[in-house]
Amino acid sequence: RHERRRAVPRREWRPLGGQRSGVRRKRGGSYERRRAVPRREWRPLGGQRSGVRRKRGGSPMRLEARIEGIGLVGPGLANWREGRLLLAAQSTYVPRPTVVPAPDALPATERRRAGKSVNVSLAAGLEAASAAGRSPRDLVTIFASSSGDGENCHWICETLASNDRAISPTRFHNSVHNAPAGYWGIATGAMRPADCLGAFDASFGAGLLEAMTRLVVEPAQPVLVIAYDAPYPEPLHTARAIADSFAVALLLASASDSKAAPRLTLEFCHERGEVLEDAALERMRGEIPAARSLPLLTLLARKSSGHAVIDYLDGLSLRVGTMA
Repeated sequence: RHERRRAVPRREWRPLGGQRSGVRRKRGGSYERRRAVPRREWRPLGGQRSGVRRKRGGSPMRLEARIEGIGLVGPGLANWREGRLLLAAQSTYVPRPTVVPAPDALPATERRRAGKSVNVSLAAGLEAASAAGRSPRDLVTIFASSSGDGENCHWICETLASNDRAISPTRFHNSVHNAPAGYWGIATGAMRPADCLGAFDASFGAGLLEAMTRLVVEPAQPVLVIAYDAPYPEPLHTARAIADSFAVALLLASASDSKAAPRLTLEFCHERGEVLEDAALERMRGEIPAARSLPLLTLLARKSSGHAVIDYLDGLSLRVGTMA
């Protein structure tokens, strides 16, 4: 049996969650429109004084942090101490192949298994933590790489193309994108979260963006971002040419931290990426995705306030600023 329900008149609209503006119910069941509350120009998330600032309309505007430590390994760049002098134009840059550091922090068995990607990322990360005077085991880490371990990928492809297609468990275990994070945990005893990102040529920018966003959520937890790349052997090198191994690490803390350290800001823009004055360094920036960090490192090496534009996604760049 069916019966017709009483039609319910449509309401104009009613805000969810008790918003400050909109339509409210008066006594007796009728509705009236509330006075709209003007929007603030910006509001920090979570009541923090630093982090993501909101423009009118609520769109994210800027991220802020402090840089407590830096690590660097690359072609002609043994560490940040040496790289800082080169980037500040206090010494002449001479291109030469990357000297991959031995992973002394790893046990002997893992040292034998670790490849270039693991070794350079560990070296840069440990240097940044040491410079900041922080224990590596207490840091949240973000690893970012465009391609991961190229040599290991080449070996697996070569094995699959042969008559004996049995893949070594060790090779397979090293082939995953989060292998450096696993070795980092073994080397340092770290139990904090470790994320691994891949965004092709935009991987450094993606890692930096992720790290600074985490500081908005947990301002009291320092974050170490490590961007690294290593070359493929031929024939994969022809398809994906990465000139040499490179790793950069930045240890970031909340901008509200009272510790004396350079302040870093990040926002999106549509400008073209920065071009370095030194032709050899500019070639490195263009040939190694993680080396897109060089314009920012140059600002930090010169200990000057300013900004640099880092290539990110197509049609979108990152405008990073430093305040000494």
